[in-house]
Amino acid sequence: MTNYSNEFRNALAHQVRVRLFEEGVPRIKKCLSLLSEEEVWQRPNENLVSIGNLVLHLCGNVRQWLVCGIGGRKDTRVRQIEFDEKGPIPNEKLIADLEKVMAEVEEVLSEIQPEDLLAIRSVQGLFTESGVSILVHVVEHFSYHVGQITWQTKLLKNIDVGYYAAMDLDGHG
Repeated sequence: MTNYSNEFRNALAHQVRVRLFEEGVPRIKKCLSLLSEEEVWQRPNENLVSIGNLVLHLCGNVRQWLVCGIGGRKDTRVRQIEFDEKGPIPNEKLIADLEKVMAEVEEVLSEIQPEDLLAIRSVQGLFTESGVSILVHVVEHFSYHVGQITWQTKLLKNIDVGYYAAMDLDGHG
């Protein structure tokens, strides 16, 4: 049973890394590289936040849920600040902040134990979640907002961001 638990932990941590480090973060960086600082902080309307706000929000959410929730680090997040920020914060700083949080994520994923996956924790003072639930939430939430960042980038630039340009997605070649 223990060997199976370790295999499951390793497989789950690997998939979290793939979705965050190999897909999500590079896509955010690509979008930021295509956009001016002004475009990153543009709010499409009063009910939508900017791409810059979404990056800040992802940093806050990932840190609170995964780094603090599973990793036990001190939670200092003030969520509303992520949405109230009007910028501009330079694109390079947004990327540096994202990379800092991702380094903390890597530390937690490297230390996670099988029992951490089933342990129940309180997150945001509102949610009672298992380690597995936290990991699923973080990946799902991250992917959701990366999609929004991508959509806004495509809208602003009228381009295909080319995430799959080098791949035959039909599987015929």
